[in-house]
This record gives sequence, structure tokens and C-alpha cells, in this order.
Amino acid sequence: MGVVFVTVSNLFGILPAQITRNALDVVVGNIDAVKLFEKTGLRSELLHNLSFSIFLFGCLLILMAILKGVFMFLMRQTIIVMSRLVEYDQKNEIYNQYQLLGFDFYSQENTGDLMNRISEDVGRVRMYVGPAVMYTINLIVMFTLIIWSMYNVNARLATYVLLPIPIISFLVYKVQDHISKRSELVQEKLSEISVFIQELFSGIRVAKAFARESHFIADYDKRSEEYKDVSMQLVKVNALFMPSMLLLVGLSTIITVYFGSIEVLNERLTIGNIAEFVIYVNMLTWPVASMGWVVSIVQRASASQRRIDEFLTKTPNVKSGNIPVHEGGFAIEFKNVTVKYPNSNVNALENISFDAEAGHSIGIIGKTGSGKSTIVQLLLRFFDPGTGSISVNGNMLRDIDLENYRAQIGCVPQEVFLFSDSIANNISFGIKSEVDKNDIEWAAKQAVIYDNIMQFQEGFETVVGERGITLSGGQKQRVSIARAIIKRPSMLIFDDCLSAVDTITEERILNNLNEVMKGKTTFLVSHRISTVKNANQIIVLDKGQIVERGNHEMLIKNKGIYYEMYLAQNPDADKV
Repeated sequence: MGVVFVTVSNLFGILPAQITRNALDVVVGNIDAVKLFEKTGLRSELLHNLSFSIFLFGCLLILMAILKGVFMFLMRQTIIVMSRLVEYDQKNEIYNQYQLLGFDFYSQENTGDLMNRISEDVGRVRMYVGPAVMYTINLIVMFTLIIWSMYNVNARLATYVLLPIPIISFLVYKVQDHISKRSELVQEKLSEISVFIQELFSGIRVAKAFARESHFIADYDKRSEEYKDVSMQLVKVNALFMPSMLLLVGLSTIITVYFGSIEVLNERLTIGNIAEFVIYVNMLTWPVASMGWVVSIVQRASASQRRIDEFLTKTPNVKSGNIPVHEGGFAIEFKNVTVKYPNSNVNALENISFDAEAGHSIGIIGKTGSGKSTIVQLLLRFFDPGTGSISVNGNMLRDIDLENYRAQIGCVPQEVFLFSDSIANNISFGIKSEVDKNDIEWAAKQAVIYDNIMQFQEGFETVVGERGITLSGGQKQRVSIARAIIKRPSMLIFDDCLSAVDTITEERILNNLNEVMKGKTTFLVSHRISTVKNANQIIVLDKGQIVERGNHEMLIKNKGIYYEMYLAQNPDADKV
């Protein structure tokens, strides 16, 4: 339909040139007649007829303009709207792919590149399937119609008039190539500034704490200067481009008038034909000039589409199974699990085996780098172990429906992330259905954050800043705890989530969690003895291996690593 509308629109675009030719020929012919009958009574009648003819020609030109506008509107409504729908589908496809890809992919990619794929790359592809396709079709149709019309009138003049057109195309192509390269450089510099500013805003507290404002100002000035320089180079190329275009278009017009006049003097053309050719030349100018722009768009779209295809063909290392898990406590079994991270010669976990009975609590403790968080990531199945197996309620974790499984887990990660939204929405984030206000308040009270929230002017509707920057570290951790327990999940995972709260608040939270954890399989991961001491089973990790296991009293009696950690954290404790 777009091709049909382009063709019809161009037909109505060419007809005004022919109407103008006929109008001028009528005017010139009638002027001669008026002069011939100047002193007779026919003069006024001839003038009246001439005026009426001009009026009719004017009405026809207006009608042609309206019809061309209507079909141009329909043309854009088909081709441009189609390109927007392609953009919509492609963005959704890329976004869905982002959701499918696993933890390993995100650990290797940077945020800026991921954003560019869904914005810049998709935008370039849209420019190809929309404007580039539209202008290409328009050029082919218009060029065909105009060349046919020109040669149908006078082949010699048509040849002369078209001589500058290839020069215009070549000039546009070369200039557009320079513009494209400089535009890429401008975009690159702008991206660098954006990343720099984003990072500065995220770490503004650190920058101020170390009194580094002047350093960042100088760095920003340097980046801005580089951006200004490349932008000015682009402006200079654009500044030369338009005058050059106008010069060549003017040259075509001069050729038309000069050689057209010779043809008129030889009585092979009329004055109306010269006006018709001038209109044709001006009609060809933009489509021909757009050739270089279209070629540039196609080149950039091709590169972007390759990047998109390369990304879309990636398959997630972690694929969901189809076995559902039922609500209730999960029985977890690790059997000879070994994990080695890429680019590392050391095993993060080595031959780990343990059972977690349904409804029981498991404490995992160890020094920094002992492999505690790796176990959490395995439990959430962010990745699979290199060797060994993990089972849930007797089924292999690889075979379990991943979405169903994760929906029944309440996790408090070590690095708390809050969305730039209200506290209420952050707490209820994991609930897919409508959440009762009483449930939100209950979760906040269990996490010992309710009183803090009520001190805010907007209460639960207080909007936290980006990543929860307006809250303290301890407040963010407690909001995250509330977010985990409001789901009333089958399994709870607390990954060192009380490191930023004081010991009194920690004790209150743990007392509340004892009630929340009843009947739920719970993993308490921490470097604090106070967090894990009440767990049914405590696993002590060191360099990726289980070195001790048992309950608190048993491990204290063994006087091993756990006992040493206990003494270090409780110097006043009885050392007997």
C-alpha cells in the first residue's frame, strides 16, 4: 500500500508542472491576441477569458496540492507507521531476550552497551525500514516519472538538465560519509559524558567526602571541550554541504533556462516548457540529495542489525525445566558441587555436599571469599555448578520450572537494590496481585523498619531516590527484608543482610524472623555468629570447602574455625 500511495502522490506532484506549462502557454498566446485586438471591442472579452483560465489553472494547482498532501499522509501512515511497529516489536524482542539471558551474560556486558542495543541500534534499523525505504521508493517512482516526462517533451534539453544530477549524488554520498563518521564521533563523546555524569551522580557522596569536586569539574571541562570540538567539525561539514547543493541546483536551473531558450528560439519548445523543466529540476533535487543520506542509513542499519542479530542468537546457559514445585518447605540437597568462575584457576566451591530439610534453617558462615554468596547464587539458579548436582524436593534443580521455583523464594541479596519508587511499592515488589496495606505494614514491622517509615512525611508513599540513595544502609537492608518476607515464600535466603544494622536491631529482627521462618526452609548467610547461631544446622566454609558443620553448641565445643570467629566477635565470652 505504501508503494501505491507513493506512486499516486508523485503523479499528483508531476501534474502541477504540466498545468503550469499549459497555463503559461495560454497566457503568452492570449497576450499576443490581446495586443492584436487592443483597439477593438474583443480586448475586454479576451482579458476576461484569460482571467478565467488563470483562475481555473490556479484551482487545479490547489486541487493537485491537496490530493498530493492526502496521499503523502497515507504514504507516511503506511510506511512510517509500519517502521514504528517494527521498532516496537524489535524492542520487545530484545527486552524479552534480556529477561531470558542469565547471570553470566550480565557479568560480562556493560550497561551502556545494553542500552545502546535497545535504543540506538533499534532506532537505526527503524530509520532503514521507514524513512530510508520510503525515500528510496519515492526516488525510484519520481525519477522514473520525471525522466519520462522530460524526454517526452525534449530529449536534448532533458540530457543537458540531468548532467549535474550525478555530481550532486556523488557529492551528497561523500559528504554524508563524512557527516556519518563525525556524527558517530559526536555520539561517542556524548555517551562518554553521559556515563561520566551518571557515575559521578551515583558516587556524589564519595566525591564530596574526599573533596574531589575540582578534579571532576576539570575532567568534565576536558570532556566538554572534546565534545565541542567534534561537534564544530560536524557543523562545518554541514555548513559547506547546503551551499554546495544550492550551487549545483542553481547550475541545473541555469542550464535549463539557457538551453531551453535556445530551443524556444528554434521553435522546438515553448516558454511553458522551460517553466515545466525548472519545476522538474527542483522536484528532483531533494530525492537525489537524499540518496547519499539513504546509503548512510542503510550502512549504519546494517551494522546495527548485525549487532542485534548477534545478541538475539545468544542462548541462556540456564534453561528452565517444566517440573513445578509445590508450596511448603523445600528440601534442598547439594551433592559434590564444584564451581569454578571463568578466568579463575581457583574453585569458588569444591566438592560441597549438605542436606537442608524442609522447614529447617541452615546457617552458612565463613570469611570473605569463602564461597557463601556462590551458594546463594546456586540456590537461585543464576548459574549451574560445573560438577555435582542440586535437588529440590527430590527433583533435580535443572528440571524444575524456574519461574515457579523463584516465585516461591524470598531473597535478601548482599547488595541491596531498591527501585526509584515508593517504599510501599518496593516492599510489595515481589507480589504479582494487588497487595493489602496491612500486609505491607506487617512486613515492615517484622523487619523493624515500620517506625522509621512513619517518621517520613509521606510515610509508605515516600519515594526513595535512585537505588534507594535517600535511605541509610541499614534502612535499605530492612526494606529489602520486608520485601522478601511479605511474599510468605516457601524458602527464605538472607545473604549477609544485617551487616549494616546494629546488634540490638539485629536481635529484634532475628526474633521476629524466628516466627516468620517457621515451616520455611531458610538459609542464613553471614560472617556474624549472632546471625546464624540459632540455625538448625550451621555450615562453616573456608576457601570453598566445608570445614565444619553442626549446631552452635556443637561447633563451640569443637573449638575450630567457628569457635575462633566466635571469640573474635565476642571478646568477653567465656573461653572455657
